Amino acid sequence: MKQVYPIFIAEQDADFLVYVPDMDIYTEGKSLADAMEMARDAIGLKGIDMEDSGVGLPTPSDQKQALEKAKKDADIFDYSQGIFTLVDVDFSEYRRKMDNRTVRRNVTLPNWLNVQAEKAGLNVSRVLQEALMEKVNKM
Repeated sequence: MKQVYPIFIAEQDADFLVYVPDMDIYTEGKSLADAMEMARDAIGLKGIDMEDSGVGLPTPSDQKQALEKAKKDADIFDYSQGIFTLVDVDFSEYRRKMDNRTVRRNVTLPNWLNVQAEKAGLNVSRVLQEALMEKVNKM
C-alpha cells in the first residue's frame, strides 16, 4: 500500500528538522535530501508498527490541514515556517526491506542429494531461498 504524507522541513543551524504532522513524528537530516529520506524511513517504521498493532494508517492531510497541525504544535518550534513537501512511502515494499531477518528452519534431505550438493559446492540454504523466492513470485 502506497501513501503520500505531508511533511515540513525547517533548516536550523547545520541541520534540517522534519515534522510529519499526520503521525506526530520528528526527525532530522544533515541535508535536504537526507531529511526527506529520514522522513520516509520514520513514516515507514511507524506505519508498519501501527499496522502490526492493529491500528490503521492515518489518512494523509491536505496542505491546509497539515499547516493547521503544524501551527497547533508550534509550542517548541514552528515548523509551519519551513518547507512544505510530500513524501511517498510504499508500506508493503518498506516491510519487505525491513523484515529481511533470517530464521532458522530444519530441512530434511535424502543423503544422496546432500552428498551431491556438497560435491557441487552448493550452499543449500541459498538454493532453498532462491527456489522459495521463485515459487512465491509465481503465485
